[in-house]
Amino acid sequence: MWLKAPTDITDIKLLPNEVHIWRENLENVKPSLEYFTQILSEDELGRAKRFHFEQHRQRFIAGRGILRSILGRYLNIEPSKIRFDYEPRGKPFLDRNYHRNLGFNLSHSQNFALYAVTLNDSIGVDLECFNSTTDVVSLAQRFFLPSEFAAIKSAPQEQQQQLFFRYWTCKEAYLKATGTGLKDLQKVEISLTPEQPARLNVPGEWKLIEIKPFLNCAAAIAISSRDLQLKYWDFGS
Repeated sequence: MWLKAPTDITDIKLLPNEVHIWRENLENVKPSLEYFTQILSEDELGRAKRFHFEQHRQRFIAGRGILRSILGRYLNIEPSKIRFDYEPRGKPFLDRNYHRNLGFNLSHSQNFALYAVTLNDSIGVDLECFNSTTDVVSLAQRFFLPSEFAAIKSAPQEQQQQLFFRYWTCKEAYLKATGTGLKDLQKVEISLTPEQPARLNVPGEWKLIEIKPFLNCAAAIAISSRDLQLKYWDFGS
């Protein structure tokens, strides 16, 4: 499913009915950290410096450097020349004064990063790695709808982690696509089972896709269009 990314940017075509999904293990790009630092903007470097731990600083630099490198392929410009703007809740988008319409979103969890690129603006992606120390039942009771909490609580213990993070990534992907904050987690209803894919129960023509880009992780993409084809790329291959 995951394809080796071509080195020639002209070989990557993004059609109106496509979503391109990119993945990377940030440990693999440590040799490129110096280059990524050089292509980040001043405000991105300022954000990186605010991280207390060096590991988190490096993850941010790598994540944004990869984002610029990916978008530069589609825009056919140097990654350092890309200009971002931000929605009120922090979702980045391309500055329309400088770039053509191109929608994207990104998510990081631990050492992993996931990106989605499309010609549709309303897209959100979320990636979460499983954490055995997380009290998922308590979190579900606090943030999810009663039916969702009941589904997690009644599931066998070995399935609770996976179910919780499937719910979480599906909800957050939609909230990121709409630019809404996590305060609205309980307003987004998701239907899923251990055997069946998730379904987004909200008004409008929304498509929800669950994927497994890495072991022991859950991920979801939400986009405001149903008739789409997905392509999957490995950034560093």
